[in-house]
Amino acid sequence: MSATTQEPEHPALRVWFEEDLICVDLTDGRQVKTPIALYPRLANATQAQRENFQMTGRGLGLHWPDLDEDLTVKGIALGRKATL
Repeated sequence: MSATTQEPEHPALRVWFEEDLICVDLTDGRQVKTPIALYPRLANATQAQRENFQMTGRGLGLHWPDLDEDLTVKGIALGRKATL
């Protein structure tokens, strides 16, 4: 029998934008800053559209209703590009 390990997921406490970055404070104390260019819908959005988001899944996901964009906090922390 083999055991598998999964990377623990840490929810977001706070999300904000700085210039060309999306910034996330995680519950484990880390702060992640990732280039917004990885997420074309966010990169092309207005500041008001970027700031209109909801945390989903107890802070493990983020949803932007104006942009029909959904990202996981884990994906942002790992620097994964959005798929269109």
